Amino acid sequence: MKRLLLGLAALIALFFLGLNAWSGQTPSYGDRIVIGTIGDATSMIPMITSDSASHEMSAYCYNGLIKYDKDLNIVGDLAQSWDISPDGLTITFHLRRGVKFHDGHEYTSRDALFNYQFMVDPKTPTPYGGDYLKVVKAEAPDPYTFRVSYKEPFAPALASWSLSQMPAHLLEGQDPRTSPLGRAPVGTGPYRFGRWLPGARVELNYFADYFEGRPYLDGLIFRVIPDDSTLFLELMSGGIDWMVLSPLKYQRQTDTPFFQKNFRKYKYLSSSYTYVAYNLKDPRFQDVRVRRALAHAIDVEEIIKGVLLGLGQPATGPYKPGTYWHNPNVRRYPFDPAKARQLLAQAGWRDSDGDGWLDKGGERFEFALLTNQGNKNRENSAVIIQHRLAQIGVKVTPRTIEWAAFINDFINKGRFEAVLLAWTMTPDPDLYDVWHSDQIGKLNFTFYKNAELDKLLEQGRQTFDRAKRKQIYDRAQEILAEDQPYTFLYVPDALPVVQSRFHGIEPAPAGISYNFIRWWVPKNLQRPTMER
Repeated sequence: MKRLLLGLAALIALFFLGLNAWSGQTPSYGDRIVIGTIGDATSMIPMITSDSASHEMSAYCYNGLIKYDKDLNIVGDLAQSWDISPDGLTITFHLRRGVKFHDGHEYTSRDALFNYQFMVDPKTPTPYGGDYLKVVKAEAPDPYTFRVSYKEPFAPALASWSLSQMPAHLLEGQDPRTSPLGRAPVGTGPYRFGRWLPGARVELNYFADYFEGRPYLDGLIFRVIPDDSTLFLELMSGGIDWMVLSPLKYQRQTDTPFFQKNFRKYKYLSSSYTYVAYNLKDPRFQDVRVRRALAHAIDVEEIIKGVLLGLGQPATGPYKPGTYWHNPNVRRYPFDPAKARQLLAQAGWRDSDGDGWLDKGGERFEFALLTNQGNKNRENSAVIIQHRLAQIGVKVTPRTIEWAAFINDFINKGRFEAVLLAWTMTPDPDLYDVWHSDQIGKLNFTFYKNAELDKLLEQGRQTFDRAKRKQIYDRAQEILAEDQPYTFLYVPDALPVVQSRFHGIEPAPAGISYNFIRWWVPKNLQRPTMER
């Protein structure tokens, strides 16, 4: 027995020595990661796109002057440092030296100046130009200094320079809608463009001269698979390495020994909110009583329990619950079908012919609810919304559309009655681009306008005092809650899953991808880099 115990002790010691040796292993170069995504990009020039797929894919090719670290603090990127004048009106960026674009050209202040000019050029079809129109003077006094001056205080100024830096020598004088860079990006980022098979895959390869050091992984492959179940089958069979799980798969299909051995799943409250948005050019939705009625008729808790399986929280506005900027005291719309019918009756919608559907002036209250193909959470939410609105006499027809067509043919052209979508929330509380009336036809695609809100959003951009800024955005949330241009639904938990051979993943407030260039795979676990 004594010898047995000694033997067991020796085995345990060897086991923990092995673990220590494993954890202290030097990161290795090699392998690729295959990322599953439901939507294809629309352009690799991020300043002219608003869809998440385009930004996700192009993000690895570009840098901004600044970026957010793992704790969502602003740190330098292409700018190694900066100075802000005592009056807060001028920012002087000191650029890194020796930074190269993927074609070998050096990145200098000429490129920074060009990107500013590009964003304020009225010919540039960008929804993000408002931040840069605040600049009254931009200059490049030497190759490694870029300076911007503002006429008045602008609180999001520094954060706005996370703007992806494009190559002046390739984009200058070109229409970004037809530029080759839209299909084959050239940036300064850790990965350079390989190839793009539209609707199927995008391939990126490591950039050996990246200024932060060569990434450990040789490349990324984005595989476009517009069906969540097929994505999961590809994950389980080794066809992809990284995807976002649905709540159903997270809760009920990932507890097998095989899954736990081969994958690592993560959970944290996402920086996004899902909503139903109404086209406010439609006379039916211009009546606030109608919008409030629809909010009362939708059971958000039912959606969170039934669709998200409890993996999320109700959204009451455009900020993440529990964060500094979130106002928990805004007007709420608890599930109340009777109240919904009462409000609709006040707005003139009644079942005058006894067919079970509300009507007004001979017109039945019915509309199509559009969402994008491949997102089961949204598709299932739309079905629940259809069921609940039918109970108050409003007929809803859910319709799913392929992502690129959804954005280009419906959202961008205002060809919709209502849509079910989501916005990503940024660390800075600025809401101007989505909610100010000046942005109608851009990110304000619902044609929403409120004079008081416009004024508040302008004030919020000019206020540096955090407490005063908080008061401004608290009131902005109250207005949005009262007006209900969106029915705010939920903030889902982020549920990414990554194949377990990838090391270096460290979850933080910024998520898991902030340090992607430091992810690596041990040599003995690396797969051949041939096409998979």
